[in-house]
Amino acid sequence: MKKVRVLGPGCPKCEELMKQTQAAVDELGVDCDLEKVTDILEITTYGVMMTPALVVDGQVKASGKVPSLDDLKKMLS
Repeated sequence: MKKVRVLGPGCPKCEELMKQTQAAVDELGVDCDLEKVTDILEITTYGVMMTPALVVDGQVKASGKVPSLDDLKKMLS
């Protein structure tokens, strides 16, 4: 099971990344634990300086932007 985290305080781009990530997970049928992380202290533990960010299995895959649905699918595969 993949551990997927969307990091961000709740800005519109953060919400969009969460929505797009959920869509990618649903389309791929990936078994994952998807969580939105809004705590700034927890976000900084990933070394992320710009949100939104996507973390898959502890590895930062994107930061400071909302990747396309196709790119998200590649990151989750």
